[in-house]
Amino acid sequence: MIDGFSWISIYPEIVLLAMACVIALVDLLDSSERRTATYILSVLTLLVLSVLTGIYAYGGQTIYGFGGMVVSDSLANWLKCFAALASAVTLVYGRTYMRERGVLRGGEWFVLSLLSLLGVFVMISGNNFLLIYLGLELLTLASYAMVALRRDHTVSVEAAMKYFVLGAMASGFLLYGLSMLYGATGTLDIGAVYKAVASGQIRHQVLIFGLVFLVAGLAFKFGVVPFHMWIPDVYQGAPTAVTLTIGAAPKLAAFAIAIRLLVEGLLPLAFDWQQMLGLLAVASLLIGNLAAIAQTNLKRMLAYSTIAQMGFVLLGLTAGVVNGNALSAANAYSSAMFYIVTYVLTTLATFGIIMLLSREGFESEEIVDLAGLNQRSPLYAGIMAICLFSLAGLPPMVGFQAKLSVLQALVSTGQSIYIGLAVFSVMVSLIGAFYYLRVVKVMYFDDPVSDSPISAPADMRAVLTLNGALVLVLGIVPGALMALCAKAVVQMLGT
Repeated sequence: MIDGFSWISIYPEIVLLAMACVIALVDLLDSSERRTATYILSVLTLLVLSVLTGIYAYGGQTIYGFGGMVVSDSLANWLKCFAALASAVTLVYGRTYMRERGVLRGGEWFVLSLLSLLGVFVMISGNNFLLIYLGLELLTLASYAMVALRRDHTVSVEAAMKYFVLGAMASGFLLYGLSMLYGATGTLDIGAVYKAVASGQIRHQVLIFGLVFLVAGLAFKFGVVPFHMWIPDVYQGAPTAVTLTIGAAPKLAAFAIAIRLLVEGLLPLAFDWQQMLGLLAVASLLIGNLAAIAQTNLKRMLAYSTIAQMGFVLLGLTAGVVNGNALSAANAYSSAMFYIVTYVLTTLATFGIIMLLSREGFESEEIVDLAGLNQRSPLYAGIMAICLFSLAGLPPMVGFQAKLSVLQALVSTGQSIYIGLAVFSVMVSLIGAFYYLRVVKVMYFDDPVSDSPISAPADMRAVLTLNGALVLVLGIVPGALMALCAKAVVQMLGT
């Protein structure tokens, strides 16, 4: 553990901010409709960032900077690496889609994507209440603007307004919870908060009051019940490329601040916040899966699916401390990390297929729009089927391994309540399997609605194929990614 190397701890953020400014200037000189220079610079920046953060993570050092406000450890750097890769893949998938809808006439989408990723990076490395909140606001403000990029599209503008109003309310919840914790502990530093709470000299009622608002703000970022109202409307109303932008990398940031605030800062209150997360998880699994059955819009169905998937992540977070004993913490939190990383990987390919099938003047977002996809392109139908099987948790896809790891973390506690949660999650997952398999049935057994050929740029085709292959391969050999998550969590808990 190294303290005092301030600039080293924020190198990725410096590179990202500098390149976002450079790309904004380059875009002024790029008059092409496809924004080729802006696109190439953005993707290269994200790839360099993923390599840089990957090297940091592999080194295994924990570096604190700026008086302990920033922490650069394996957990933070791996999450940054995955977030940068997810953003790069999103730009590759969404470039043609956004160009056909006239959004690339300016390079706002590229710059806003980089700025939202900067917010993600700040949230992931924040070791101070104020810094985490600043990162959250940077992410959400950029996201509001991206949702409303299609200014002439009524549904997108409406979605942006709903997102803005509900997001402002959630930010208020989180800020109020953080202010209550600051008032109780007298510090904004997460490490100092942990020591103050562990001392037992602070009124428990004040801490719980702040904790309730804190969990409410986190629940909004995860998009879990009852703070899920924005997810279906924003997923459906936003341009599909923006839906993927706000549905992939920000989930990693939500997981990171949950770990920073609840585990690193408030672990002595685990008995209280685990109960809250458990209730949120049960409600999300039930309502998310039941509501998804009734959807005919594919993006809306995937939105409710996301709510249920985040319920599984919360289940992993609830099993860390059992009867005041944190021996199972590493197993539980690493299973949750593995789950959210694999969820993001699967989501990327799923929305990539939706954007691929869309064309100018046509949004391929209804389930019936996928009818007969196998007859038009066995490759893309296969990739979509792999992703849907993974989301449903069917072997040998990576989603099966992710669900199994969370269930194993629950059952290994030996507590009847956690075993009951595991049984409940399996039962509601059977409901989820229905609406995923329904889409597969439409792709393989229904007559195609269009005979038009499916064409994709070479970069998109290559990345989409690799993405689908990873969902399958990581399901067959998940050991390396699981070990990576476990090592990062163990190091985080050790510091």
